[in-house]
Amino acid sequence: MAWSVFTLRKENRSFGSLSLFLSKFYFILSRNFVYLSLHTSNPKTVTKNMEEFSTGTDPRVPAVKPDSKPSSLEEVPLEAASAAVSEDAEVDKDLLCPICMQIIKDAFLTSCGHSFCYMCIITHLRNKSDCPCCSQFLTNNQLFPNILLDKLLKKTSARQISKTASPVEQFRQALQQGYEVTIKELDNLLSLLAEKKRKMEQEEAERNMQILLDFLQCLRKQKVDELNEIQTDLQFIKEDINSVERHRVDLYRARDRYSVKLRMLVDDSSTRKPWSSSMDKNNSGIVSSSLNIRGGMPAGNLQNKKIDGKTQLSGHVSQRKDALSGADSQGFNQSGLSVARKKRIHAQFNDLQECYLQKRRQLANQLHIKQESDKNVFHREGYNAGLADFQSVLSTFTQYSRLRVIAEVRLGDLFHSANIVSSIEFDCDDELFATAGVSRRIKVFDLSMVLNELADVHCPVVEMSTRSKLSCLSWNKHWKNHIASSDYEGIVTVWDVTTRQSLMEYEEHEKRAWSVDFSRTDPSMLVSGSDDCKVKVWCTKQEASVINIDMKANICCVKYNPGSSNFIAVGSADHHIHYYDLRNISSPLHVFSGHKKAVSYVKFLSENELASASTDSTLRLWDVKENLPLRTFKGHTNEKNFVGLTVNSEYIACGSETNEVYVYHKEISKPVTWHRFGSQEMEDADEDGGGSHFISAVCWKSDSPTMLTANSQGTIKVLVLAA
Repeated sequence: MAWSVFTLRKENRSFGSLSLFLSKFYFILSRNFVYLSLHTSNPKTVTKNMEEFSTGTDPRVPAVKPDSKPSSLEEVPLEAASAAVSEDAEVDKDLLCPICMQIIKDAFLTSCGHSFCYMCIITHLRNKSDCPCCSQFLTNNQLFPNILLDKLLKKTSARQISKTASPVEQFRQALQQGYEVTIKELDNLLSLLAEKKRKMEQEEAERNMQILLDFLQCLRKQKVDELNEIQTDLQFIKEDINSVERHRVDLYRARDRYSVKLRMLVDDSSTRKPWSSSMDKNNSGIVSSSLNIRGGMPAGNLQNKKIDGKTQLSGHVSQRKDALSGADSQGFNQSGLSVARKKRIHAQFNDLQECYLQKRRQLANQLHIKQESDKNVFHREGYNAGLADFQSVLSTFTQYSRLRVIAEVRLGDLFHSANIVSSIEFDCDDELFATAGVSRRIKVFDLSMVLNELADVHCPVVEMSTRSKLSCLSWNKHWKNHIASSDYEGIVTVWDVTTRQSLMEYEEHEKRAWSVDFSRTDPSMLVSGSDDCKVKVWCTKQEASVINIDMKANICCVKYNPGSSNFIAVGSADHHIHYYDLRNISSPLHVFSGHKKAVSYVKFLSENELASASTDSTLRLWDVKENLPLRTFKGHTNEKNFVGLTVNSEYIACGSETNEVYVYHKEISKPVTWHRFGSQEMEDADEDGGGSHFISAVCWKSDSPTMLTANSQGTIKVLVLAA
């Protein structure tokens, strides 16, 4: 190619016109095309092709003719051509632009015989006036379009594309390239395509019908399962209705027997009295006559005796009437209570229905209750265990409808923020209760004194001062005079309430300690959690922690399992509850997930049931044995504060940031009842802008319906569940 261009430049001097120059240049480009065609063919035939070309016997040399029709290959985009050519592992370097080292796009030929991308060579000539390959002087006027090279690149890309193209694409390309097809062949192709289309439509229809059939079968199976489940539930309900009716008849018969016996006793007592009074009359007549004879009691006294006898008899009659009227009023009250309980059932019917079916299905195979040897169970003949369990839930749930205030204690200035009660706890005998909070004092009150005294301000029987604000209290369940506290400086202290002195102080926590708890089974062990992401287990017989658990998030609460000192539950700011076996603290035994914000409290209802509270305004109940979530409770508001949590065997209570106390039954997701703290002073505080008060601590009195509650104003109320 270089020789050809040199010859052109040498002979150009002898051309007298531009037309002769262009004709000669076109001839040289044709020879370049032949060279490139040979160069991009199979390397094994290059030598032979060159020999044939030199002798002029190569039949593949195309004649240079102007194209009458535009080729479809010219319409192949250069980007597609570049992509297709780049896929070839043996792309000739002569097809690459010396500047960008990519497949040449818009090839332009220089006067020195080198080809470049148009944009590459133009950009180069803006900075330098020489050829990038041979450094010969070069200007924009010495650049010429390399049309043949562009065609060659497009054909090469077309061949590369045809290797991977589908048969349909190849046929389309063939038709676009002018492939001759007869009408008969087109008819055959059209009929074949029509048949193929019908076959594909048939297959598509079959697939759609199969999908529809699968859906309908799945739906039928689901509905059949639901129907079977409903039929099973109806059978359970039918059996339970029969059992309840039989038991109800037995109760009516027993009541009738008791009524008959009672009526007989009343009748016997009423018949004996007149007979004894008549005997007294006769005797008194004899005695009076004898006394009169002997000069004894006057006759007027006998008249008084008769009057007293009549009065006594009328008194017995009136007492009987009062008893009957009292029974009537009692029946009226009982009917009123029944109506109220029915209303509560209808209000929570869906939750009660779910509870009944769950218990009935779980215990469907247990046809009888426990053996007679279990003295703690009230046996009912014909009762299924699931029905007996649900009846217990139903009776406890409908037994109460409100919280009634029976006493109130105010710890100080109503409007002083330092009166917030962070923790309130009963001692092991439920006789004393202690409070602690930001006032830096532990105050111990006698419950009986609080209930019996009418004053709002009660003096504590014991008061102990601390160095820092207090976050939590825990009474020792074995030693009545021992109580533990945690404070904002991370100090865990064990106090002797009798001497009002600290027994042990543990200062290993580096940040605020939020929670502390004594073990119920081992009175010498206690656990604490802190903002330093550490859980520490302490022994009152040692000065340092015995177990240290490092976690990744702040610890908000800790609690021992009431059945064993080997297991603890930890509520964390990572929204999870970590359940640890202290014999292996390398990883938690279970991790309970479900809360969306920090877990602020954890409390055990039993050895297997764990309740948790979170600032996502929900309570959750978990089965720590089976590692299962049981229920979610909603109704209260809790988004940023510690509002308290307390549990007993049946009920869960918590505070709310609306200054209300909420009570839930553990089997029902919605609250049973709630009570709002309210007084004239609080109304005045709300008017002054101090209405953002909340419940800060709650505590049940064991399994009784009595509960202690405290709020952020330092007001403590003793509440009791009432019908």
